[in-house]
Amino acid sequence: MTADLSQIVKAYDVRGVVPDQWDEALAGLFGAAFAEVTGAAAIVVGHDMRPSSPGLSRAFARGAADRGADVTEIGLCSTDQLYYASGALNLPGAMFTASHNPARYNGIKLCRAGAAPVGQDTGLTQIRELAERWLAEGAPQPVDRPGTLTSRETLEDYAAHLRSLVDLTSIRPLKVVVDAGNGMGGHTVPPVFAGLPLTLVPMYFELDGTFPNHEANPLDPANLVDLQKRVPAEGADLGIAFDGDADRCFVVDENGDPVSPSAITALVAARELARNGGAGTVIHNLITSRTVPEVVRENGGTPVRTRVGHSFIKAEMARSGAIFGGEHSAHYYFKDFWNADTGMLAALHVLAALGGQEAPLSALVAQYDRYTGSGEINSTVADQTARLAAIRAAYEGRADVTLDDLDGLTVAGPDWWFNVRPSNTEPLLRLNAEAADEATMTKIRDEALAIIRG
Repeated sequence: MTADLSQIVKAYDVRGVVPDQWDEALAGLFGAAFAEVTGAAAIVVGHDMRPSSPGLSRAFARGAADRGADVTEIGLCSTDQLYYASGALNLPGAMFTASHNPARYNGIKLCRAGAAPVGQDTGLTQIRELAERWLAEGAPQPVDRPGTLTSRETLEDYAAHLRSLVDLTSIRPLKVVVDAGNGMGGHTVPPVFAGLPLTLVPMYFELDGTFPNHEANPLDPANLVDLQKRVPAEGADLGIAFDGDADRCFVVDENGDPVSPSAITALVAARELARNGGAGTVIHNLITSRTVPEVVRENGGTPVRTRVGHSFIKAEMARSGAIFGGEHSAHYYFKDFWNADTGMLAALHVLAALGGQEAPLSALVAQYDRYTGSGEINSTVADQTARLAAIRAAYEGRADVTLDDLDGLTVAGPDWWFNVRPSNTEPLLRLNAEAADEATMTKIRDEALAIIRG
């Protein structure tokens, strides 16, 4: 096929429509290039439940084997299960998934041994360049001694590892509704929850990459509606929703109300700090709530603020030796999980915190939800730079207002802040605002939107 790799090789992964933008032949070239760039003698490969995933994954494995790499295929898995395999086996890894994207999409998330990220600046550009060259010139001949393909089960070991990191044996019995969205949570939740004092109410656990019930993207409120109704109807203590590859988790309380991912970040940060003797660094990106650094300091930790994006979080985790990191997109990163993100481990922390005391979840998380946020608001603009300059001009020099350029532009007052970031791929500006109360947040949000859209 004729493929434009600039359209499918993103900053952190490969993602595009199958077979329009990429296919098994190209997956084979990506596998060969991955083996070449990493220089790995062995790699591990897994895939999600999308109809195209098994074929793409096997083609990638064969491409890598043709360059001499021995390939361990772990088959159906969540993204964090692939990270577990990469960490536990100390091998570079490839996960075939398009996360929450519609069924016609697929992609590859790549990592080096120990689940270290592979992105544009850490190997993905070289992989793309090799694949482009081989597309133009033809694939290289297999090496004299191709690698082997071996199957291995990792699901039970993954579940046991997660349970070893959070003690749930003495919690009070809890009833939990889990919406897997026909994604990989339906595969990983049963073994992880097995033997715990939990009554599980499963929703959409059937693995189906066509997503017949709703998109596997809990970040969109429309996809949480079924779970929000089911939790109070069941008299459950909480609900948990996973995205398609089950690396992110979203939580709703006993009333069916969504719990802010920033509140979950703060709750888990407090627990991880307690587990580490009341000390440690916690990473948070700059659109998480101000609650997060406050809670980290209150619990003896050191908060470190980063740009939005998992590559920045993971790099800072490694640099600082941080014990935990969280993003407002519901990605949660753990030192004890090779600095990788795992929604399942965050979910276990929530269950342990809730089950370790008698209050309902709404009361428990109230201490971690101190401000009012706007959520992310996207605006299409003709000139991102000009609009950012207009915002700067409007606020620069105001008393009690600070500006910083860590990621886009953040403007902060004594009891409010907002951040405006340009999209890397679309003509959009993304606004997030937060304040001490609804009226202030609304005022600040609307002021910023008027400038952005002016």
